[in-house]
Amino acid sequence: MTRAELTSMFEEFGEPKYRATQVFTALHGRRIRDLENITDLPKKLRAKLIDTTDVSRLTVETKYESIDGTRRYLMKTHDGRPVEAVFIPSEKRDTICFSSQSGCPLKCDFCLTAKLGLLRNLTAGEIIEQIVTVLNDVYGESNETPHGTNLVGMGAGEPFLNFDELIKALGIMSDEDGLFIVPDRVTISTAGIVPRIYDLANVETRPHLAISLSAPNDELRDKLMPINRKWNIHELMTAAKEFEANLRRGERFTFEYVMLGGVNDRDEDARDLAKLLSKYQLTRAKINLIPHNGAEQLNYTASTPDAVKRFKSRLESLGLDAYVRQPRGRDIYAACGQLAAMDVEKAVGRR
Repeated sequence: MTRAELTSMFEEFGEPKYRATQVFTALHGRRIRDLENITDLPKKLRAKLIDTTDVSRLTVETKYESIDGTRRYLMKTHDGRPVEAVFIPSEKRDTICFSSQSGCPLKCDFCLTAKLGLLRNLTAGEIIEQIVTVLNDVYGESNETPHGTNLVGMGAGEPFLNFDELIKALGIMSDEDGLFIVPDRVTISTAGIVPRIYDLANVETRPHLAISLSAPNDELRDKLMPINRKWNIHELMTAAKEFEANLRRGERFTFEYVMLGGVNDRDEDARDLAKLLSKYQLTRAKINLIPHNGAEQLNYTASTPDAVKRFKSRLESLGLDAYVRQPRGRDIYAACGQLAAMDVEKAVGRR
């Protein structure tokens, strides 16, 4: 609930407005997950809240830890739907990758999550609880996050197909009495839901945008990302241009390009990609190259390190800013495109 919604609830209870701030700060600032532990509330009020509200609707089924320190959390909703979040540690600032849906409807051909299909959208509360669950596991219940936290909406699901709950969750998380993770620390990735790109351009305090492209032409993108048949590359790039026109000073956005061996990693692909961005005069976008994170259920292999290096160099020679995202958590199915409620021990044949 937003602070305003909490205030309305306490007014209905006949309680003073400041109770809403107490509860909001306890749940989000101190990350308390049991109402009984909000001891600055009267015992009678705590009992009433326990009888009439839910604080937590996710349970952690399994936690996996990678050799590189990445952690993947497989959670379940109250109605038994899988939800996954990933914690990626670093020296300067940790990152939490969260999901916006249980499963995904978009059927991208190179993504393991697509095998699940869409189970349902997540609520704003279920989005936020992923973050709280991870932070509490790493740091315990407190308002301390020593390294600070970045968020990426790149877990399971298409965030822009759950736009309203996503924006609500980000607003709640940005409150300085709560998690205080501001939109400037958040990046949301879309496979190309064009109307919502226009909508996001008009959000004043918005997260950063990443557009998953992965092909320089419609023929290939139709195969890799079927959403392209609804909104083709011209429509997508036109929306991206409109978004770029609304960027604030110093703000940029990203095109993500999954590197698939022998599919989209040739020199001519790099050249066509550069031509595409030039055609639409997208001068403030950067390219994030993502080596494919494979699985035996997918009919693709990752581009070789040499192919990725050549592709990056070619883009740079054509005037583009290109970066390579280093995969994290591949061994526990935590890397991009691998979230599919996978039991790691079964997937890799461990006992």
